[in-house]
Amino acid sequence: MTTSEQAASIVMGHIPTTDAAALSAYMTDDSLGGFILMGANVPSTEDGLRGITDALKSDPALPPLIAIDQEGGYVSRLPWDDFPASSTLKDRSVVDTSTAFAARGALVARGGANVNFGIVADTTADRSSFIFGRSLGADPKGAAERVGAAVAAEEQFVASTLKHFPGHGAAPGDSHQLIPSTELTFEQWRQADALPFVAGIDAGASLLMFGHLAYTSVDPAPASLSSRWHEIAREDLGFDGVMVTDDLGMLLSTGLKEYADPVTNAVTAVAAGNDLVLMIVHSTPETAAQLTAGITAAVDAGTLPAERLQEAAERVMTLRLELAASSAVWATCPACDPAS
Repeated sequence: MTTSEQAASIVMGHIPTTDAAALSAYMTDDSLGGFILMGANVPSTEDGLRGITDALKSDPALPPLIAIDQEGGYVSRLPWDDFPASSTLKDRSVVDTSTAFAARGALVARGGANVNFGIVADTTADRSSFIFGRSLGADPKGAAERVGAAVAAEEQFVASTLKHFPGHGAAPGDSHQLIPSTELTFEQWRQADALPFVAGIDAGASLLMFGHLAYTSVDPAPASLSSRWHEIAREDLGFDGVMVTDDLGMLLSTGLKEYADPVTNAVTAVAAGNDLVLMIVHSTPETAAQLTAGITAAVDAGTLPAERLQEAAERVMTLRLELAASSAVWATCPACDPAS
């Protein structure tokens, strides 16, 4: 792969349309490694969604990473997902979490997506937090049990994703508007908020999404742009899968001048250790190509090590190959009838 091809392979793009021809051209023209489905891409039926995801696969033998935010409940792109979500599962048995996420994983796979950005490993007891209703537990140990169960169940059908590392629970504020921060130490994090992520990693999560939040005693930069937090995930927690940013457009929404350039944000994210960069908010149909060009230029200029890009591209390609070769059958899950 050329440098430009490697750069394109680590960009997850998005355009808000259900026009199959436009989606196919978008993926083919830019040779992107992934696409994220948002509400504007989801038609009214599962069969219709399958047509959309088929259009994204320019090479059916090596499909891109087709992701969706299907947590269920508060964050749900599929209106036909009637399975229990975190808001109720946190107060129910761990078995119920396994059943719900097996069903949800099968549902996502039947629609043609192969990655679910759907397992929230943040934990908080603060009901005013924007993440409370999406968390699988108000305490770290309870959340860890459910996160581990959710990952194990969902990985039978799709590549599951833990988010938002290292955890929004300790950092007040909504990262869709600002950079939440906390002064908690690494040791305090390791004993509490880290537990659900450890459980999810140990259960085999394929991807780890990095949040736009800062633990200032560890690194003043948001975790999504922090080489230290990526090092912690790899070396301390043993994560060997694909590291992906949360939506880089959220950084622009903060209004902070240091995050005003999306290309700079993407290059910084890859340099920090991310293998896959994602931008939705503030993006246009040209954004993915601009990120590709910017990453390529950074390698050519020597500001982004070529080995870092190669490592990221290889990790993304490995996941794509694994998903393409998967022998799992995207059929009805025996215990997956909708439950209240």
